[in-house]
Parts: sequence; C-alpha cells; structure tokens
Amino acid sequence: MALPRVPMAQFLLQKGYVSQEQLDEAQKVQQQSGEVDLGRVLIDLGIVGEREVLNAKAQEAGIPFVDLDRVQVESSAINVVPERIAKNHNVVPVKKEGTTIWLAMSNINNIQAQDDVRMVSGCRVIPVMAVPGAIEDALRKYYGGAQTNGAAAEAAAPDAGGGQANLRADMRRMMAEAAVGRTAADDEASDADAEKMAEQAPIIKLASAIIQQAILDRASDIHTEPQERSVRIRYRIDGVLMEAMTVPKNLQAPLISRLKIMADMNIAERRVPQDGRIEVKHANKDYDLRVSSIPTPYGEKIVMRILDKSSVMIGLGKLGFTDENQLKIEELVSQPNGMFLCTGPTGSGKTTTQYSVLNKLNTVGVNIITVEDPIEYQLGGIAQVQVNRKAGLSFATALRSFLRQDPDIIMVGEMRDLETAEIAIESSLTGHLVLSTLHTNDAPSATLRMIDMGVEPYLISATVIGVLAQRLGRKIDAEHKEPYSVKAIDLRRFGFKVTDPDEEVTLYRGIPDENNRMTGYRGRTGFHELMVMNAEIAELIVRRAPLADIKEASKANGMRELREDGLHKVLAGQTTPEEVMRVVFTAGY
Repeated sequence: MALPRVPMAQFLLQKGYVSQEQLDEAQKVQQQSGEVDLGRVLIDLGIVGEREVLNAKAQEAGIPFVDLDRVQVESSAINVVPERIAKNHNVVPVKKEGTTIWLAMSNINNIQAQDDVRMVSGCRVIPVMAVPGAIEDALRKYYGGAQTNGAAAEAAAPDAGGGQANLRADMRRMMAEAAVGRTAADDEASDADAEKMAEQAPIIKLASAIIQQAILDRASDIHTEPQERSVRIRYRIDGVLMEAMTVPKNLQAPLISRLKIMADMNIAERRVPQDGRIEVKHANKDYDLRVSSIPTPYGEKIVMRILDKSSVMIGLGKLGFTDENQLKIEELVSQPNGMFLCTGPTGSGKTTTQYSVLNKLNTVGVNIITVEDPIEYQLGGIAQVQVNRKAGLSFATALRSFLRQDPDIIMVGEMRDLETAEIAIESSLTGHLVLSTLHTNDAPSATLRMIDMGVEPYLISATVIGVLAQRLGRKIDAEHKEPYSVKAIDLRRFGFKVTDPDEEVTLYRGIPDENNRMTGYRGRTGFHELMVMNAEIAELIVRRAPLADIKEASKANGMRELREDGLHKVLAGQTTPEEVMRVVFTAGY
C-alpha cells in the first residue's frame, strides 16, 4: 500500500522529534565520520530513538510503520505463517484481510522473506516497518508460548527509542527488575510478602506505567486478568478489548496488591468482590479510576474504568448528534418540568450524555441535585449524592429528601424499581425537570419498561417529554481512509431507499495504520434514536398499545431509528456499515 513519501529528515522535523540545530549537528558528524546512514548517527548521538528513525524511514519509503507494542496482532494472520518461516526471517504477520497479509519487518528489502511468506500463506504480502526488538518480543509472544521469567528479562532490554513510545519498553524493564530473585516457586508463598513487595519501587513503577499507557492509548478500561501461567493485561479501546501485555505469574500477587493499595481496598480479603477508587494526574489532566476486583480460580481479577474528568465538558455538539436531534434535545431540556430519559446498554454513553446536558443547564440561577451510584464525575456547582445502601440511603430515600431542597433539576442515575420511578414522576409533576436512565433496546421500549415496573400509563404520558436511545460505534480514522463503492441494494437493511437496483454508493473505510492500531478506526461516535412525546404517542401509551404502534407513531413524529442514524453517519464517511451492524442490529431486525 503506497503512501505519500516524505524525506526522513523532513518527517523528523515535522513531528518535532528533532530540532533544526540537532539535525545540522548530526549531518556535520555524518560528514566527518563518513557514516552513510543519518538515522544511525542520530541514534548514536542520543538525539532521537530507533523507533522514531524507523518510522521516518518508513515514511521515506512510502510504507506504513507499525508499533507492535500497541497493535493487536490478528490470530488469523499468525495461523497462516508457520513459526519456522517467521523466526527464520525475523518477521511477524500483523493482519490478514481476505488474501492480503501485512508483514512486520525491520528490513523491508528482504525480498526472500516476502516471497516465502507469500508461498506458504497464498496471500499478497504488504511489508510494514517495525522495530527489531518489538518483532522479537512479538515472535516470543505469538509463537513461543507463555512468557517465562527469562523471556521477560530478555524482553526488558533497553530500547533505543525515546518519548511516550518507550513506556512499553520501560514496563518490560520494570517487570524484569521486579522479577529479580523471584522464581516460580515463590508463587505459593507470594501472599505473605505481597504487601511488602507492593511497596517496592519496581512494582510501584510497573503499576503506574500500566495506568499511564492506558491513558496514552485512550483506553476506557484496564483489565488485569490472572491466567494459569501469566497475568494478561488488556485495554478497552474504542469499545473493543485489545491485549496490551503479559506479566509473569510470579509478579501477580504484588501487582494486584499494589493496585488494591492504590484503590484503598483491603488487600488481605481475596474471597469477595471489592470496589475502590484511584485518582491520577497525567499530562496536567485529572483522571478517576473506578476499581473493581472479583475472585477467580487463578487469583483476583481487577478492572479499572478510566474516567476523564474533562470529557463531560466537551458539550452536546461533540457527541455525534445530528443538528436536528441536538436542537430537539436542547429544546426538551429547557422545559421547566417533565422527564427526559436516556436508554441503552451498559457502555453506550448514557452517563456522558446526561452529564453533558447537566453541564449545559448548570448556571447560577438553577439548583441542580443528582443521586448516583456511583458518582462518576464531580461537577462544580451541582449537589451530587452518592447512594449508600448500608446506611439506608437509596435512590428512593434520596429523592424524597430532594423535594425539600428546593431543586429545579433532578438527575436520577438509574430508575431501577417502582418506588424510585414513582418519586421521580412525582417530582416531574410538581414542577421539576427530571433526567434519568433506563436499560432498553430502543426509545419506544422505555415506556413499556416503565409499565412493566408498575408505573401507571397515564403517569408516563403526563410526565415523559422525550426518550433518547443511543449506542457508541467506532469512527473511521479521518487521516487514514479510502473510498470504495457498494451496491445501493446492500444498504437496504439500514433503511436506505433504493430506486435503481444497479445504483452504486460511495462509502469510506479506514486504512490500517499505527495511528489507529491497524484497525482503521480511531475514536467513537454516537448513534441516536430520539422519541419526542406528542398527543398521539401519549394516547397510545395510555391505551397500552403494542410497541409497533408506538414506534410507528414516533417515526411519523420525526424519530430516526438507530440503524437510520447509523446509515446517515455511514454515508457521511464517519463510520462503516459493519460497525453499525456490530453495535445496533439485534435479533428481530
């Protein structure tokens, strides 16, 4: 895949890896020493790292560069290239798409390696540049079985690169330091000295580096998962879990203990689930980590949800709403009373939308109170109450107290039972705007869900002013994408109106690149379905009409279904049909 060629020196300058003065100095040394390779001079002088130089050389050659420490190598690619071929030529198959395979190499001029891989796999080979040390690590990881202490120490050899890209190399180095003097036999006795080791510098640095790398990778969650012979670290990036690294088994106990100490959890209790919280600061930004542990046969699994405190300040305009839906939402939440609901599965962005609405409404002249479990983001100027069931503080009891606090706007984290729903409805009937969430598949289903909870239909029709259903899907990497054509008839299931069966439509898809972890996607956008209440819909709810009738009335009132909103973003070149199908389509479509 030919890319625009950029001279190595120009690329290094553009990226800010070197200054003009440093480049002039290196060129002077190159002339004096007779060294042919300017990149080698830059590395030897310590001006820039091997990773940056190879990235620049890849740009000069017009081929992609891949950071094997950051991308998810596909098993389908590994399966078609035998270990003997990969290790003999020191190459790693990264991705397979149809009959094309992307091959990570440190020497892209190794034609013999490309020919051998082409013959054994039957695929067209696209070479991509990678750091030699990272290739060796990947070969051990994907072809050499579970990583042993020796492999961990070997992988921890110093990397020549600099900057953020070296954090993973630093983590390998930290694992090697932490493993010094510890063997597999120490695993059984690790519980006794886990707390002591958790306070030692290598483990402290390793735990911090895992969190920092997750933030750099824009991860939303960190999964620390004990396996039989190792500990797997996975990051959820753009809604998809990707393996980040493997930690040796003998570091499991101190690493888990360190994370639990940071979250102020009881490290002596390993038999029951626990929750905690970690506050970190990275690049002058504050992050909250919600920590959860559960016991598993191989040890405690810890999941950390990363909450960026600034993410709720981005505003409704950056959540992927169409102009029409955004205007409707702003109109709905500006009303003095009524109930506005957000629905969708866990991780669909409901809380972010609610907080963005609150942030818009948060002014000096408005009293806003929330009850949440837990409080995910702390907003200035808003009274936020945390549910505490042990102390008898539930959603319902908190809501009763709110009515004596002279509120204008109330947010209920989630309506889980009839008592909470009834008090929320009472609040909206008595002149308050109420925001809340439900777990339903689409917007019209929210009304039936409330009826199932035991709420009288006439109360629903009298209070609910709008329901927003949403999903989150990955966006095409805007800097690395290409157009392609499909038959219009193939888009019919998304609601596309086909007039000519032979008509073709131009869509876009992402080009695998290091910038998008070789997935073609970067970032996420929302798919939305907004039902605005009117007299016809209210009457159908009171009559307990079938869901299909309520849905038809909502569409007649201007509601665009989730799949139709997804199609709108596909045609706009923001995402792909496959991504819409992955997050929107369910049984019955």
